[in-house]
Amino acid sequence: MNYRQLSNGIQVSEITFGCWELGGGQWEKQDDDVNIRALQRAYELGIQSFDTAEGYGQGHSEEIVGRALEGVRKDCVIATKVSPGHLRRDDILRSVEQSLKRLRTDYIDIYYVHWPNRDIPLSETMTTFAELRDQGVIRSVAVSNFSRELLEEAMSYTRVDCIQPEYSLLERSIETDVLPYCREHGIGVLTYSSVAKGILTGAYHFGGLKLSPNDFRQGRRLFKPEHLEAETPLVQCVKKIADRHGVKPAEVAIAWILHQPGITSAIVGTQSIAHLEENVRAVDLRLNEDDLRELDEVSRSVLTQIDGPASSSR
Repeated sequence: MNYRQLSNGIQVSEITFGCWELGGGQWEKQDDDVNIRALQRAYELGIQSFDTAEGYGQGHSEEIVGRALEGVRKDCVIATKVSPGHLRRDDILRSVEQSLKRLRTDYIDIYYVHWPNRDIPLSETMTTFAELRDQGVIRSVAVSNFSRELLEEAMSYTRVDCIQPEYSLLERSIETDVLPYCREHGIGVLTYSSVAKGILTGAYHFGGLKLSPNDFRQGRRLFKPEHLEAETPLVQCVKKIADRHGVKPAEVAIAWILHQPGITSAIVGTQSIAHLEENVRAVDLRLNEDDLRELDEVSRSVLTQIDGPASSSR
């Protein structure tokens, strides 16, 4: 495993274990002991960054992370998030206290605003976060799903250490303004949906995998039938490059993210230890200039079909 440093000195692994699935909720719930073993296996493989949220399974994901990592907590970077309905000062203080209990820790390494809430002044939220950082309750002030405009506003109230946006070969909107701003200001970028909710693994195009009728991804942008068809050339391209290197498609999709300037870590979630071990191998995959150029060109072409001509300028 390789590690990259935030501007405040915190080291994060290039792969961050995403813990959304572990909480159940929108995902099929597995046995807690199975999920705990997956987290512990991730740590054994060198992953020391773990991403959860109070909203994942109504806190259940945090509980699983706390149980799994209790013995090695000081060697880990644990990130969690406060929900958009809890961004008033008093609500934040209650939320962070509850998260600390569930995580079995007395500090949080990275604390995110999960989603912005226009009905609550950002100044109140960010000054409360800064207060928590000054007290040592959290080590990093962070935001998720913020536009550049909101990120700049947040920075006017306190230093933002990192941001968590969606980013993959099928979602590149941050390249327009968020990512350049973060590079300019030394803000860490930890990306989610790194394999586009599973599409870039090829499982839905070549593996025969179908979404169940109650899967939350039904009807989402990338899973619309017409978009799945349009995505085929990119999924084929990823698979071709994976075959060329003797790896799995997911490894290529993750490695592409890690090759992009300004990216700190790719967040990848799974309940499968086999898939986890594949994901970890992505840090050692070196894509050459031809690989990167081909992925970029095909990605832009596909995004133009899905999102229109404006997306090709990203």
